[in-house]
Amino acid sequence: MTFRAPIRDLAFALKTVGHPELIARAWPDLDDDTVQAVLEAAGAFADNELAPLNRRGDLEGARYENGVVTAAPGFADAYRHFVEQGWNSLSADPEHGGQGLTKAMELAVFEMVHAANMAFGLCPMLTQAAIEALTLHGTERQKRLVLPKLVSGEWTGAMCLTEPQAGSDLAALTAIARPDGNGGYRLSGQKIFITWGDHDAADNIAHLIIARTPDAPPGIKGISLFLATKFEVKDDGSIGGRNSFRPASIEHKLGIHGSPTCVMLYEDAQAELVGELGQGLAHMFVMMNAARLQVGVQGVAIAERAFQQALSFSQERKQGRATFEDAGGMIYGHPDVRRTLMLMKARIEAARGICLLTGVLADLADRAATDDERAAARARQELLTPIAKAWSTDIGVEVASAGVQLHGGMGFIEETGAAQHYRDARIAPIYEGTNGIQAMDLIGRKLRANGGETLKALCGEMALTAELLTETAELAAVGRRLAAAIAALERAADRALGADNIAALAMATPFLKLAGDVVGGWILGRQALAAAAAGADDPWLKAKGALARLYASQVLTQASGVADGLAESADDLADTPAHALAG
Repeated sequence: MTFRAPIRDLAFALKTVGHPELIARAWPDLDDDTVQAVLEAAGAFADNELAPLNRRGDLEGARYENGVVTAAPGFADAYRHFVEQGWNSLSADPEHGGQGLTKAMELAVFEMVHAANMAFGLCPMLTQAAIEALTLHGTERQKRLVLPKLVSGEWTGAMCLTEPQAGSDLAALTAIARPDGNGGYRLSGQKIFITWGDHDAADNIAHLIIARTPDAPPGIKGISLFLATKFEVKDDGSIGGRNSFRPASIEHKLGIHGSPTCVMLYEDAQAELVGELGQGLAHMFVMMNAARLQVGVQGVAIAERAFQQALSFSQERKQGRATFEDAGGMIYGHPDVRRTLMLMKARIEAARGICLLTGVLADLADRAATDDERAAARARQELLTPIAKAWSTDIGVEVASAGVQLHGGMGFIEETGAAQHYRDARIAPIYEGTNGIQAMDLIGRKLRANGGETLKALCGEMALTAELLTETAELAAVGRRLAAAIAALERAADRALGADNIAALAMATPFLKLAGDVVGGWILGRQALAAAAAGADDPWLKAKGALARLYASQVLTQASGVADGLAESADDLADTPAHALAG
């Protein structure tokens, strides 16, 4: 099946979910025509260059031979074209060679990239995260010599955290960086699961690595952030000899076979400090948070790809007697098939809206007119980031699974391609802090940061949308159900704020899902209102209302039950040892 970039959906989402009047004030040159032109050009690249490589990348994958990693067939050429066309530098600061567009625009473009070829998109995605980290915390030398090369895409970035004994528990890492007596460091250790840690698609690779110095205190306070490049970067910007780190192997994975996931060995490698000693985790979190939002977009992207294939199949496959005659006898005419597809589409649009809104808030946190506006945007961005990452990647897996199911037995056969989307999607809930960690972050830090005031303000804004929906005849039921779901979220938040630590951790994941469901319903309600105002004669616009109604009836109606049962599991969890679950 040929992939088609969802340009109209993305343009509509950018217009409806954010704060267009504030963005227009901060980016006066970013008018509707410019947005459309950027989306169309990026969509053409995704459709024509990246999507055709997706299946071959899955089947043949990246290769490791004799200590050398080679990108999947066609990926290196595609990356060169990606860079030449300027897609790597969209939102970077013009001071470092970037185009200065919004984070939301970057996310919209990368959704199309990830949907066309998720394994490819991981490479520039991590480069974007490295750009953000060095922009905020890099030394003058790093900003002069390394950052512009990352912005241009001539070099790529890699994030190096995990060790065999230290996954999410970064306090357990053992990689060590010893001062070399000349202002630099010599770094030794092993890192695993390093996405695009080595390859042949770019001239150099900049590794951002967390490690300890010899006299560092134990735990996270002893972690610092270091930069090591595959080839030496001389003071005049030229590239010197090979640094003393290398890939030991690439992982054999469930999916994303086109992405080389490396085991990296650092053997007294030349490195330099990024930021301050002992602040490595805080500095790395800049990179991780950027990657978390991008991974949320990956969830949207792979869901979009799976949905498109399922929708196409439903219009080509004939089985049984269809109920709806407009489907020409194909399975799209079966009510449950159509319900499944519409709910897939509704969840995608909700997740897309959450991710793009989080990007808009990042933009406003940087450029809004007043200190208060910037602070409010930052607080809401931080609240929504774990939701954008976790809820959207769960949606990616759920929609990809529904895509396999809709194909029937054909979906379980690799040749149809539906299984690849499911396999590729499954890593995203694990990447950049598992979704359970995102839930703990939401309920333990982001919700409690100011006594719940940020969520309370968001609920108030969502309630205003619910009122507008109830005043629109065809959307009144959506408004009532959204209002009830908002009230349920507020009850759940009150319980979480009053809970002890164990109870809060026990309810973290269902609380995040509830929050995502409700915010997603709000996004769909806003889109339905915008579509109704734009005119009801266009079937595409009419479908926005239908999607909001279906989502409200099948998702928002569950919110009250989830909220009411949220605090009831902690005791049962505490009282159930592992042997009680064994057969």
